Parts: sequence; C-alpha cells; structure tokens
Amino acid sequence: MKAYRLFAFVFILAIIFVFTAAYSQEDLVVLDNSIFENAQRPPVAFPHEQHNEMAQIDECNECHHVYEDGKLLEDESSEDQSCAECHDLEGSGRQPALMKAYHLNCKGCHMKQKKGPVMCGECHRNVQ
Repeated sequence: MKAYRLFAFVFILAIIFVFTAAYSQEDLVVLDNSIFENAQRPPVAFPHEQHNEMAQIDECNECHHVYEDGKLLEDESSEDQSCAECHDLEGSGRQPALMKAYHLNCKGCHMKQKKGPVMCGECHRNVQ
C-alpha cells in the first residue's frame, strides 16, 4: 500500500511538472533585426503576453499602430505586418526610420508610463 501511495505521489508530481513546464513557456517574441546590416546589439526579445498583461494593454493597436496621411487610425492594427513594411532604414517626411520608430514606440511608452526598461542593455540582451 505504501509503494502504491509513493508511486501515485511521484506520478502526480511528474504530471504537475510536465504541465507547468509546458504552460510556463512564455510567448517570447524576438523582433526581427535582419534588415540592419551591421546590428550593434542583439535583437529585442520579450514575453509578449506577459508584457501586455503587466502594462494593461488590451488593444493590439496601442503598439501595432496604423497611420494614413499622417493621422493615426484609431481602429486599425498592423499586428499582421512587420514594422519594416512601413518604416525603412532612412525614414522619410514625418515617418521615422525603423530604428527610431522602435525606440519611439517602445522606449517612448516606457518613459511616458515611468515603467519598463529604457537603457539599451535592458532590452537588447543575448537570449538563448
């Protein structure tokens, strides 16, 4: 009887471990920096869902914005596009270059909210 209880206990612990490991994997997003020929820093990787929950971001277009004729389209989202589809390396007119767009959007929000990383190495980390 003791062996059965020990086996059941170990079996339950194993199941808990497997489910915890499977569901604790964050939705880690690594921003594509392949457009930069000589990137000075590693690409930014962050847990997308955890970030949104902590920042209380409910709408995708808070980060994934769409502009038309210089005006923000409130109900549109660019979540199905890469940032490089709208922002090039040089920028033009009122549209910032890709690197500046990343920094304005991400770092700008962190500074406005007085939360989140703002120093280079806090976002640009080697992730393995």
